[in-house]
Amino acid sequence: MSKERLDKLLAHEGFGSRKDIRKLLRNCKVLVNGSRTYDSSTQIDAEKDTISVDGEEINLHKNLYLMMNKPQHYVCSTKEGDHETVFDLLDDSLRTPYLQDKLHLVGRLDMDTEGLLLFTTDGELTHRLISPKSHISKTYLCGLEHPETADHQAAITAKFESGIEIGPEDNEQGFTAQPAQITWLNDTTAHLTIYEGKYHQVKRMFAAVGNKIVYLKRISMGQLKLDEELELGEYKELTDDDLEKLN
Repeated sequence: MSKERLDKLLAHEGFGSRKDIRKLLRNCKVLVNGSRTYDSSTQIDAEKDTISVDGEEINLHKNLYLMMNKPQHYVCSTKEGDHETVFDLLDDSLRTPYLQDKLHLVGRLDMDTEGLLLFTTDGELTHRLISPKSHISKTYLCGLEHPETADHQAAITAKFESGIEIGPEDNEQGFTAQPAQITWLNDTTAHLTIYEGKYHQVKRMFAAVGNKIVYLKRISMGQLKLDEELELGEYKELTDDDLEKLN
């Protein structure tokens, strides 16, 4: 990995302008690999070197990976509008200039959909997970408006497994959904696993068989499952084991 100037890295971490950082170096105890430095142009390898400011180590990890249990009524956008965004749920420590520029969502959830939402600075991972060629599975807990009889459940299962025809919605064209798997929990609740992410896809799939989604929650992506200990609106950093489950 190429090296970067100390002042640039500290600016990314929210310590102010380069002028502010020169002042910081004069007035605070800034250590690089345990040795004090006053030189803002010091070259830093973020993968190997350590930096601390007045005894507090600065996290210079190359990429950040977060899992959130998204609540309803928050939009998956960085822009402010009539509704709060999922980025408003993040701590101030994740609002540094660097992260505001790099941190993004891996796919989206509708405003009224809950559950597993990923944030990362890793563009390569995002591209791989959302690419249609990857066929990464996404499983949802679906609550339906109308109860389904056992016979109609079987018919829906067969249609979803063979690839159901989806009609157009808003400005989106209709399409043939890829084969999907459904597991019925009762007559109004099911787990649905899909391998693509078309506009309002789950809602449109159930509309195509004469029912309506009244509750929707994403519970997994690939082998990565939503952490059940996360309350709505809470998030955590992914572990190496978590990341392996996305491969």
